[in-house]
Amino acid sequence: MEPIHNSTFYSVAAATNLESTHSDVISITLFIAVLCLCLVVGHLLETYRWLNESIAAILIGSLVGTIILCTTKWKSSKLLRFNEELFFIYLLPPIIFNAGFQVKKKQFFHNFFPIMLFGVAGVLISTSIVAAGSWWLFPKLGFDGLSIGEHLSIGTIFSSTDTVCTLQVLNQEETPLLYSLVFGEGVVNDATSVVLFNAVQNISADTLNGKTALKIFLDFLYLFSTSTILGIAAGLVTAFILRGLSFGRHSSVREIALMVLVAYLSYMLAELFELSGILTVFFAGVLMSHYSWHNVTESSRITTRYAFATLSYIAETFIFLYVGMDALDYEKWKTSTLSFWTKMGLYGIVMFLIAIGRVALVFPLSIISNYLHKSGGESTKISGHHQMVIWWAGLMRGAVSVALAFKQFTHSGVTWDPNNATMITTTIVIVLFSTVVFGFLTKPLVDHLLPASSSNTNTRNPRDPGSPKEDMTLPLLSFDESASENMSRAKENMSMLMDRPVYTIHSYWRRFDHAYMRPIFGGPSSDDLPMV
Repeated sequence: MEPIHNSTFYSVAAATNLESTHSDVISITLFIAVLCLCLVVGHLLETYRWLNESIAAILIGSLVGTIILCTTKWKSSKLLRFNEELFFIYLLPPIIFNAGFQVKKKQFFHNFFPIMLFGVAGVLISTSIVAAGSWWLFPKLGFDGLSIGEHLSIGTIFSSTDTVCTLQVLNQEETPLLYSLVFGEGVVNDATSVVLFNAVQNISADTLNGKTALKIFLDFLYLFSTSTILGIAAGLVTAFILRGLSFGRHSSVREIALMVLVAYLSYMLAELFELSGILTVFFAGVLMSHYSWHNVTESSRITTRYAFATLSYIAETFIFLYVGMDALDYEKWKTSTLSFWTKMGLYGIVMFLIAIGRVALVFPLSIISNYLHKSGGESTKISGHHQMVIWWAGLMRGAVSVALAFKQFTHSGVTWDPNNATMITTTIVIVLFSTVVFGFLTKPLVDHLLPASSSNTNTRNPRDPGSPKEDMTLPLLSFDESASENMSRAKENMSMLMDRPVYTIHSYWRRFDHAYMRPIFGGPSSDDLPMV
């Protein structure tokens, strides 16, 4: 009789699996249909710059979640269960890679120092303020039980910005400096937040002292530097292979496939070695765009530009759509044991700490940046109105905050711990509130601070003393010249470095890139050619 029982068991198991698979197919089909709806709505809203696609996806997700919640009798509001591994392995890489690949490198590298100030030092400042504030203020509301490591994680979660709303309002041609700073900070900020989040995961101490803080900082530096080097190496290897083997002679498909696979390989290698895949794939995208893009055929150039942007768009829409649905997850709200007014106080404290963190980083770091650009002309200075726009752009939270919160406080999107459920719902509320409310207010604020008549005052003037014509054929030092001439040139370069440090370093890099990197890894034959 035993074989009969086993046969019955396997038949029941097979039927159950078949039913589960069919249910998953239905859920995925409906979710894709809603994604298509978001695309159509985004197209119809193209002329309304005050309502971007992120807001539209969140609102549509909330509407669909409400319908599902009603049809399931308050059991679930989601079509799919969120898995943080799904986000970090499949959704986030194309978003970050596309950001690096599409970055306007002339502006990015010219403003590299202030971007890194805001994107790296700014995250450290913001994380410190949010973590310290939550550790001090949360218990006063009766919300305690979180460890030091969890408070530090909260600091990194709410230090990750989402600048999409502001970027859709800004005009890149009229305000190139401001657009570059907002875009650059947004990308570097996301990568730095993930790196710092990974660094604080290794903290097991019950108290935070100088030794623990130093360990976090050293872990952060290690992760940041090694992840960057791995991304640069991946980009250079790809460029060298494409240039040396001339893939385009036989197949444009292979060119594109190589770029995609090496970028994804670099991300997975970083994750394998417990580094930051986000930072790695970002710099891989930057290097591929700077070198590899010029080594492929014209058809591959056009295809890569739009294919990578398409994958990024779908991934971003997927995330915001899910956020809208998850806001109505009844189980998480029911698991949290805090009263309504305590929750409202918690949300207010988090938004207050985010705003204070932005104040503490934007305005002081802008002063430092302006001081280092003091001889660079007005086109390199960050004005007071620009600082206000940068501050405002960093108030909004998005996909990375949600993913980090799920990774810290859930297991495969599920939690039964009241404190963890409270932090998940807090993150969802902050993302919804900041994206929708601040997103609606972004265009009126930018129009007020940057009126059309004066919005182009910071465009670069060719007569500006801060942007002299560079002689790219002039070496730093030459073996063909006498020692006295080389010494004189070295003194002149040192004087430039002391007087205009940021511009001089940028000039040195351009000369080195033109003389040594492009002959090996590819690129336009002259700096006069456009850099995509």
